[in-house]
Amino acid sequence: MHTPTDTVSLFAGPGGMDLAAEALGLHPFGIESDPATCETRIAAGLDTVYGDVRGHSPSQFPNALTLMAGPPCQTFSATGTGTGRRDLDQVLDLVKRTAARENLYVAQVVGLLRVTDPRTLLVLEPLRWALAAADAGRPYRRIVLEQVPAALPVWDAYAAVLRAEGYSVATGVLKTEQHGVPQTRRRAVLIARRDGHPASLPAPTNRPYAKGIPQHEGDPTLEPWVSMGDVLPHRGPFGVVSNYGTGGDPKARGRRTSAEPAFTVTGKISRLRLLGPDGDDLPRLTPAEAGLLQSFPADHPWSGRDVAQQIGNACPPLLARALLNAVGAVALQPAA
Repeated sequence: MHTPTDTVSLFAGPGGMDLAAEALGLHPFGIESDPATCETRIAAGLDTVYGDVRGHSPSQFPNALTLMAGPPCQTFSATGTGTGRRDLDQVLDLVKRTAARENLYVAQVVGLLRVTDPRTLLVLEPLRWALAAADAGRPYRRIVLEQVPAALPVWDAYAAVLRAEGYSVATGVLKTEQHGVPQTRRRAVLIARRDGHPASLPAPTNRPYAKGIPQHEGDPTLEPWVSMGDVLPHRGPFGVVSNYGTGGDPKARGRRTSAEPAFTVTGKISRLRLLGPDGDDLPRLTPAEAGLLQSFPADHPWSGRDVAQQIGNACPPLLARALLNAVGAVALQPAA
């Protein structure tokens, strides 16, 4: 399968990174293993192949100059299994073994790897792709990766490998509300360039959210953060009760108003309680409304099963656009 794509999106999800790439004139092609998520992507007109990224390679996309990926985060996430965090030392060793071009998939099949959850190994796939492209003489000029904050040590280990391959690399944790997303979500990111320009993380365009600080206050050189009410004005004023509690105690669940950004959107977004000014329960968020809190367009065609999970797992398009801009992806010429 040879395509004219100039951008490959691994673990492509419902299209957060792809929409950002298209907005910058790029032509992304996504690989996604969840059939329901593929339904959403296809309905949105995004070039998609259904399958496991381990069954594909850079040779299928010989014209690609940009690699972007958001590997599954369940084993690293604070709301997931946590096995990736417990296996972190082994994962960092596996980064070195990947750099040495060891075939870890074969090692896994024959039982030589002892990670608690095999999904943890998926965090190594973007590095495998980057090195395979370089070995084939067609290195990606730009790489953009995002994951939950607990994965930052993995990106830092990646950075050492990629620098040895001639890349300029920057890593760190970004706050999505500082890039226009109406949600307080923190993401560990890696951006790398192999085009002669130094890599640096995108500068914030919006103020950071802080409880009790009004939206109009703060650094005058930055735009205000975006509230839930800003993107859901048809709802009128409302309150939100977080869909998960502290230590499982429902009484400890956080509360915000529509004049604040949303809590981190997760796959449990459909459980989020909305309260009217009188304290009565309001209808739950629709998929379109939940997508808006991730900065997806209102008309994104959410399809298939487990739509809430698709939304919660997505990379916010506005964050992806900031990352792609930071690596100069806007300068790439779209295919004729």
